[in-house]
Amino acid sequence: MKSDKTLCKDVVIRFCGDSGDGMQLTGTLFSSLSAILGNEIATFPDYPADMRAPQGTIGGVSSFQVHVGSGIHTPGNECDVLVAMNCAALKVNYRLVKKGGVIIFDTDSFDEKNLEKALYKTDNPFTELGISETIQLVPVALTTLTEKSLEDFGMDKKSVDRCKNMFALGLICWLFNRPLEQAQHFLANKFAKKPDILKANDKVLTDGFNYGNNTAININTFELHRSEELPKGKYTIIAGNKATAWGLIAAAHKSGKELFLGSYPITPATDIMHELAARKDMGVKVVQAEDEIAGVCTAIGAAFAGDLAVTSTSGPGLSLKSEAIGLGVMSELPLVVVDVMRGGPSTGLPTKTEQTDLLQAIYGRNGECPCVVIAASTSANCFDYGFEACRLALENNVPVILLTDAYLGNGQSLWRLPKLAELPEIHPHIATDAQLEGYNACVRDAESKVRWHAFPGMEGFAHRNCGLERDADKATISTDGANHEKMVKIRAEKVAKIANTIPELKVEGDTDADILLIGWGSTYGHLKSAMQDMQASGKKCALAHFNYINPLPKNTAKVLSQYKTKVVCELNSGQFATYLRSQVPGEYLQYNKVEGQPFNIGGIVEYLKTL
Repeated sequence: MKSDKTLCKDVVIRFCGDSGDGMQLTGTLFSSLSAILGNEIATFPDYPADMRAPQGTIGGVSSFQVHVGSGIHTPGNECDVLVAMNCAALKVNYRLVKKGGVIIFDTDSFDEKNLEKALYKTDNPFTELGISETIQLVPVALTTLTEKSLEDFGMDKKSVDRCKNMFALGLICWLFNRPLEQAQHFLANKFAKKPDILKANDKVLTDGFNYGNNTAININTFELHRSEELPKGKYTIIAGNKATAWGLIAAAHKSGKELFLGSYPITPATDIMHELAARKDMGVKVVQAEDEIAGVCTAIGAAFAGDLAVTSTSGPGLSLKSEAIGLGVMSELPLVVVDVMRGGPSTGLPTKTEQTDLLQAIYGRNGECPCVVIAASTSANCFDYGFEACRLALENNVPVILLTDAYLGNGQSLWRLPKLAELPEIHPHIATDAQLEGYNACVRDAESKVRWHAFPGMEGFAHRNCGLERDADKATISTDGANHEKMVKIRAEKVAKIANTIPELKVEGDTDADILLIGWGSTYGHLKSAMQDMQASGKKCALAHFNYINPLPKNTAKVLSQYKTKVVCELNSGQFATYLRSQVPGEYLQYNKVEGQPFNIGGIVEYLKTL
């Protein structure tokens, strides 16, 4: 007989199977359902770069991990429940199951043929892999049960097999007491134009739930804590790329500008273009250019013409855009460059995550060419930093590079929908009638050093703006060395003064800690969890996390000087540590990982305890 419900604070579930098994959809539906029920979530989609690897092979395994409950900061390290749709998925993911966890697997996919494809040497994969006896194995004939569920639908075998992920989802909904109504609502929206597919998926989903409820599976069901500390408001789940797109749209609205995206498709940034292309109803203009260079150049043209101009890319594309970004710096135009980082160099690991574009973003252009560089730290606050990138660009007439990565861009988290009235105002630095008499392109605000932008159609403000150096006083083309040095200093000073308009660095944790964790961007959740684990074990620890990188917050040196041991943790070989040493000299220890995967919290804690 099944046990009673177990009340738990949080749980980690990992769905895995072939790339065509619908693991991303299954995980997204479960995540959405949990968010509606008042749970915090964090997700981590992990999939291969192959368009379609051979079915049943290790190279074709796709997975989706979701951490559900309250007090959630990361998708979790190890999972409580692993749903394996075939034996290749088991082989790739079994190490991630906690002791005492559960593995639900499709017995129909563990036959001799599939074992051979997954390169097993014996006919008992569980013994061969050395899976702990503490892990509960739950065999379910997912394929056979799905075929039986749809036997009256007249569907071909391939179409039927595509529905078995819904049987698994129904079973997991039963296991964690998730009502099916909302999952059915999401399916209705997704397959609104395909009623036959909708009907089939709905039937299999319900049968999966009933299978768990009506059969004698000897397994506990779970009741998850609701998140009681969340501020009141409307919530949804959102992926980082979509959040970035919406942040750009909100900034356009607050600044009174039309939003223009000039871009070229590249994994994992393409979803930003997809989302904006669907927003013609909000006045968004999208040009899919023929290459990365054309994408950024169309955006520069739009910036010159007075639009809120954006281009999106990933690491290799940022390299290609570097010359044009230099043009944006020299011509002092507002431009937002969104870089959703991935594993490199070159094509590298296009579906995996890294933080390896940092020094490229800060320094990767010819000449003295300072840009503003900021980074989002959660999937949800990609909205905030997408908005902030636009504010900084428009108010300072400078290119701003926003760094996210595959982990944030593809991952999802709970997001409170903001009201436009709650968002800060944006005041583009545009020339007014006060500058009309004797206007030239180098007229600047005396304090901020920001030049006043005039664009085509503003009568009386005609001027030349190009990639050649300009005279600091007349705005005419100049090759004078002394003038060039003066302009280099002005452009650098303008960026440095932005530190006066951004938040100061804040420290979380113990104010009297000896150890200060330092991170930036997407590592925030893992570092905060590591800090909390240290505190729970009786060791004092603090965290300083950076979203503003160039310029750094103006109190950075003061904050860092207060701690004896400083550990910079990042998903690269030490780029931020190198940058910090140049800006705030001192001794910095490093904890680095470059495996295309996020940090493991336990690994960070184990290292910190050695200090």
